[in-house]
Amino acid sequence: MIKSIRKIFPIEGLGCAACVLRVENALRKVEGVEAVSVSLASNTAQVDYDPGRVTPEQLRLAVQEAGYGLLIPESDREEEVEDEAEKARARHYRQLRRSMWLAILLAAAVFVLQLDAVTFKGKGLLLLVLASASVFWCGRHFLSNALTQLRHFSAGMDTLVALSTLVSWLFSLFTLVFPGFWTSKGLTASLYFDSCTMIVAFILIGRVLEERAKYGTTRAVRDLIELRPGKEKYNVGDSVRVKPGKRIPVDGVVIEGESYVDESLLTGEPAPVYKQVGDKVYTGTLNQKGAFKVQAEKVGEDTMLSGIIRLVQEAQGSKPRVQRLVDKVAAVFVPVVLVLAIATFIGWAFFAAEGGFAKALLNMVSVLVIACPCALGLATPTAVVAGIGKGARLGILIKDADSLQVAKDIDTVVLDKTGTLTSGHPTITGEHWYVERAKGILLAMEQCSEHPLAEAFVNRLTGVKPLEISNFTAIPGEGAEAVYMSESYYVGKQSPEVSPEARKWLEEGKTVVYFHDHQSLLAAFAVEDELNESAASAVSYLRDMKVQTYMLTGDNSAAARLVARQVGVDQVTAEVLPQDKEQFVRRLQENNRKVAMVGDGINDSAALARANLSVAMGKGSDIAMEASMVTIVASDLNKIPQLVDLSRRTVRIIRENLVWAFLYNVIAIPAAAGLFGFSLTPMIAAACMAFSSVCVVCNSLRLR
Repeated sequence: MIKSIRKIFPIEGLGCAACVLRVENALRKVEGVEAVSVSLASNTAQVDYDPGRVTPEQLRLAVQEAGYGLLIPESDREEEVEDEAEKARARHYRQLRRSMWLAILLAAAVFVLQLDAVTFKGKGLLLLVLASASVFWCGRHFLSNALTQLRHFSAGMDTLVALSTLVSWLFSLFTLVFPGFWTSKGLTASLYFDSCTMIVAFILIGRVLEERAKYGTTRAVRDLIELRPGKEKYNVGDSVRVKPGKRIPVDGVVIEGESYVDESLLTGEPAPVYKQVGDKVYTGTLNQKGAFKVQAEKVGEDTMLSGIIRLVQEAQGSKPRVQRLVDKVAAVFVPVVLVLAIATFIGWAFFAAEGGFAKALLNMVSVLVIACPCALGLATPTAVVAGIGKGARLGILIKDADSLQVAKDIDTVVLDKTGTLTSGHPTITGEHWYVERAKGILLAMEQCSEHPLAEAFVNRLTGVKPLEISNFTAIPGEGAEAVYMSESYYVGKQSPEVSPEARKWLEEGKTVVYFHDHQSLLAAFAVEDELNESAASAVSYLRDMKVQTYMLTGDNSAAARLVARQVGVDQVTAEVLPQDKEQFVRRLQENNRKVAMVGDGINDSAALARANLSVAMGKGSDIAMEASMVTIVASDLNKIPQLVDLSRRTVRIIRENLVWAFLYNVIAIPAAAGLFGFSLTPMIAAACMAFSSVCVVCNSLRLR
C-alpha cells in the first residue's frame, strides 16, 4: 500500500476567500486527493494525495479547469518548489506594480480632463481612449479572471471589480456616443470615465500594498530558506571544513577544531554556542570565529533546517477552526453583494423620491466596489502565518493553526523533570561498590541502554572490560535487566535493600541508582542533574500569567521536592510510571483544566497524547517534531510562557481582523447604497475597499 504524501504547490490567480474555496473544491474532487488546504496569505495549496492514483499534472489541470494556475517544479526537490513560488510571487508583484503606476497616471489625467474648466474639441474621445486603456489594460486581469469565473458559473472579488468598471465605462460610452438620448427623456447624465479609472487605480494600489504586507507575514520562512547552503552538494560521511564567517552546510559532528556558532535563527537563542570536537552542528548556523571540520551526518532535505522549514510551511498553510465560519460566509458573499447591488439600482431608479437613473447607477457601482471579501479572506490566514512565523523565529515550532489556537486556553502546565526542568545530562557524584567484579556486567548493560544516564555510567566505567550479557530488556520508568551466566541482573531505582550510603544520598535529595542481582545489592550510585537555567524564570512567568504548574517524575520524593523548591513549581508528584502520568493529566482534564504536557516526546508519549497541548523539549536533530503539537528547538523553558502569550496575541488579532472585516462590510455596503442619507462616489468606495484589506494585513503584521 502506497502511503499518501504531502506537497505544497504555489497557486496563481487567488484574489479573495471565494477563490480559495473554489481551488479547494476543485482539488478535493480529484480522485486520490485526501486533504487540501489553500492559503490566501501565502498563495499556496497544501495537498495530501496518493501518488499511485494521482499526479501533480492532474492536480494542475484540475486547478486550471477552475480558472487558476498551479505551479509544478521540474523536480520534487523542496528548493525548487520554493524557488518557483518565489519567482511566481515576484512576477505577479512586478506586474501589479507596473499596472498600478500606469493606472494612477491615467486616472489623474482623466480626472483633470473631466473638469468643467477644461474644454477642447475631441475631449470626449480622448477621455474614452484613456479610460479604455485603464479598464482594459491596467485592469485586464480583473476582467480575465471575472470571465473565467463566469465560464465556471462562479463569482469572486474580481467579478465585482469587473462589473463596476464595465458598468461605468459602458454608461459613459453610451452617453458619449448618444448624448441626446438622455436629454430627450428629460434626464441629465454625465460621463463617468473618472469613476472607472479611479476604481482601477485605487484597487490596484490596495492590491500592491496588500501583496507587500502579505509578503512580510511569510518572511520567517524566507529567512530560514536563505540559510540553506549554495549549489555545492555533500554526501553523508563527507568531511567539510567551515571557515570563520561561513554558514555550516550540513548537519554533523565536529571532528577537528573549535569555535562559537550562532544558532539564533534555528533556536531563538541569541548567545553564540561554543562547539568543540564531538559537538553537533546544524545546517544554516553561522560559524563566528574559529575554523573547524565537520563530518556530515545529514544533508539536503534530511537536515534539521529542512525539517523546520517543512513544518513551518505546513503549519502556515493549515486553518484554525474559526476559519470554517469565514469559509461559509465567503461562499455566499459575492452572490449576496450582486443581489444587493441590483436592489440598490432598482430602489433608487424607481422608488426613491430623489432618485434617478444616474444616481441609481452610481450607487450600484459603489456597492459593487466597496464590498470586500478580501478582508474576510485575509483576516485569519495572515494572522496565522505571522504568528507561526514569529514562533519559528523564537525557536517555537507550532505544528498547525489549531495548536496555536489551543495554547491560549492553557491554564495548567505539567512538566517532566529529567530533560525538562533539568538539563538532561546527569552526572554520577557518588558511588559505592559492594561487589567489584560485577563492574563488567553493569558496563555491558549500560552500553546496550539508550537511557540518558547510560552515557554517564559508560564514562564512569572507563577501563573496565564489558562482559558478555544476554536478554537485555529496558523497563520504562524503572531501569533495565539482563542475564549473565544464567543469572538476572537489574539496574534502576528499585533495590532489595537500602545501604547507609544510599540512605544518606536520599536525605540529601539526590537520585539513587541501584545495581543488584535481585537478591543482594552490588553497587549504589548518587546521581545529580543540573537544573535547566531557565526553569525558575519560566515557572515564575507562568504564575504571573495565572497558569498553574505541576511536576511529574519517576524519581524519588526527596529529589523531586528539592527540584520543585528550587524552581518554584506549585505541586509535585514523584515516583510515577509513564502510565501514571497519563492518568494524572486525565484527572486534571476531568476537573475542567486545560493542560499542556511538557516532556521529551518519547517516555512521556502517553501523557503528551492525552494533554490538550503537547510540547516536546529538545535540541538539535533529536527533537521530536512529529510527535507533539509544539516543539521547543532549544531547551529553554521560557519558550513555554512565550508560546502561551503568542497564542493569546494571535487569537486576539484574528478576532480583531474578523470584527473589522464583518463590521466594515455591514456598515460600508449600506453606506454605499445611500441608506444613511448620503451617497459615496465610486472613487471613495474603491479607496475604502483597498484600505480595508490593507488594514487587516497590517494588523496581522503587528505579531512580527
